[in-house]
Amino acid sequence: MEQRPVPGRTAGEAAGRPAVPGNPPPRQDAADARRRIPRTDALMRDPRLSAAVDRLGAHRVKAAVRQAQEEARAGGIAPEQVPQTALDLLPGTASALRPVINATGVLLHTNLGRAPLSAAARQAVREAAGPTDVELDLTTGVRAHRGRSTLAALHERVPAAGAAHVVNNGAAALVLAATALAAGKEIVVSRGEMVEIGDGFRLPDLLVSTGARLREVGTTNRTTAADYAAVIGPDTGFVLKVHPSNFRITGFTRSAETADLTGLGVPVVVDIGSGLLAPHPALPEEPDADSQLRAGAALVTASGDKLLGGPQCGLLLGQEALVRALARHPLARALRVDKLTLAALEATLTGPPTPTAVALTEDPDRLRSRADRLAVALAAAGIDVRAVGSAATVGGGGAPGVTLPSAALSLPEPYAAALRTGRTPVVGRLEAGRCLLDLRAVPPEDDDRLAEAVRAVSAGGRDRPPGDEQAPRGGGERSAGRTTADRRPAERRA
Repeated sequence: MEQRPVPGRTAGEAAGRPAVPGNPPPRQDAADARRRIPRTDALMRDPRLSAAVDRLGAHRVKAAVRQAQEEARAGGIAPEQVPQTALDLLPGTASALRPVINATGVLLHTNLGRAPLSAAARQAVREAAGPTDVELDLTTGVRAHRGRSTLAALHERVPAAGAAHVVNNGAAALVLAATALAAGKEIVVSRGEMVEIGDGFRLPDLLVSTGARLREVGTTNRTTAADYAAVIGPDTGFVLKVHPSNFRITGFTRSAETADLTGLGVPVVVDIGSGLLAPHPALPEEPDADSQLRAGAALVTASGDKLLGGPQCGLLLGQEALVRALARHPLARALRVDKLTLAALEATLTGPPTPTAVALTEDPDRLRSRADRLAVALAAAGIDVRAVGSAATVGGGGAPGVTLPSAALSLPEPYAAALRTGRTPVVGRLEAGRCLLDLRAVPPEDDDRLAEAVRAVSAGGRDRPPGDEQAPRGGGERSAGRTTADRRPAERRA
């Protein structure tokens, strides 16, 4: 006859085993599972985790181990999964910065670090990470000029420059020029070129902080050479022309060209911003350093991490005596770049085409073929995806108003957040209620990683990422609450 448990008794008591007075009823399965959780010292001896200690440090690895153990104690994973879970929790490097796939359609995305370095530049940085001859002549054994080979490479790319100097970003280049040439004097600048350079920093504030005074001429939409000439005097440090790279003014407009200002008796400094060194057929209206110098500019300032495609730095190119004076100014020491930047910049200047240059000239038909191939493969896994045409932009304050024909993968909107927070972060953009992954800034060799990230989000073939049912309405990933990373942002220049 079947024995039924008596209310208030444990299963053990019902089977004839006496209960231990004062102890709670035993929970065999949970207790056994907790006993099987590997100890910390045993886990740290795991060859995979001990190798991670050499790469990331013991503190970070132990923290991941403890987190995995706690997850096992809570029943979230099996005890046998603790070592792999700890490994999965570890970052790729000891830095908190995470590499992402830029599928926004913005080639030079400020929030994503602007220009990706070429393979040659990355290799140069690795080689320069140890002791180098950055300021030593190995032949003579005496001190040598810092960054001499990088400056020579820059001069070779811009033949019209008498000399070159490098500082830590584009704004620093302009600050050095203003401090050395116009502290206590006037900088003459058009009202239409008094721009904000990003993150709330405004050009007038930057220049005034150097001790210079601004003399504004003309109007927002029209400034002539005569407007500049009318205010030039003994207190004029230099005339400044700024490329308003974040916006365009059209209609009833007029501006003075560099060549129109060179006979005023003071230096003409031109801030081209985007770092284009020579004319580019895809960007006919974008100013370049070589052309501005040939037009008579005494000095050109620019950024190195934009259209040049190199590391963050500021470039100063111009008349030899002027550039040498700026390089010897006391402020130049505070603004100088390190050996890693010098190495990356030289490799950018002398090496193969940069990822930025490749993306800028990519064939739209090839982009569409890649998108079609990826869409077919992902659709076969049951994912709601299609290949669509797209419009990419330069970004980084370069070529405002210029669009580049591109191709993209179109996915349900909730994929945007899920891809951003995945194991391989992919940053796309939201457009017309869909998540677009634009391929123009994605190297072809990253197509497989991109596809794998999408498959991971689809959670085993579902056509919506996990949690889509709880996606917030009117906030979060919806249009009213999209993040800066989801929208195509107005790129700024700094």
